Amino acid sequence: MKIDKIDLEGKKVSIEVLDQIFKSKINKQLVSNVVYKTISNYKGRKAKTKQKNEIKGSTAKIYAQKGTGNARHASRKAPIFVGGGVAHGPKGELSYKKRKMNKSEKKMSIASLMTEKNNEKNLIIFEDFNKEIKKTKEMFQILKKFEALNALIILDKKSKENIYMSLKNIPNIKTSDISNFSVFDLLKYKKVILTDSSTKLLEKRFV
Repeated sequence: MKIDKIDLEGKKVSIEVLDQIFKSKINKQLVSNVVYKTISNYKGRKAKTKQKNEIKGSTAKIYAQKGTGNARHASRKAPIFVGGGVAHGPKGELSYKKRKMNKSEKKMSIASLMTEKNNEKNLIIFEDFNKEIKKTKEMFQILKKFEALNALIILDKKSKENIYMSLKNIPNIKTSDISNFSVFDLLKYKKVILTDSSTKLLEKRFV
């Protein structure tokens, strides 16, 4: 399929892009599953309580099994005693099972969201930023001109070197490269901005 590539003056040129990324089937259930797994895997599981076998102390039986008139007890480490272990408490990061996500799931969910962004006119492909832009004000005016003040910007290496510093202090803007953006980022930001080279890199990643 063909899509418009824009220079900073607003002039448009049609370029050929892969249908499987920008004109794929929109699968919202798949996207929902991938987001759920992504968020679950990012969560820290640091809370930890000591189990009965982790409490330091004597392992001797606290009193005789019979003849005392009291209930049978083997150890002061049992959860019913003060200073004993905690029953059914959080067990820390090591016991947490990460949710597996297939590469095909990630790719299909990204294609689904890229297609949706394109359909809603929220996808912009710029020419590569070959000229360095140092001033935040100048970069802000460019984004304002294209109504992209809430955007995920996916850059190629050269473009990132030239404009990254000018984007750092603009709110509601995230810069990334092809390897480091997620489905969550595509959902969070209204607009998605690619460069000519980063579009080609994205296509290579899919092929």
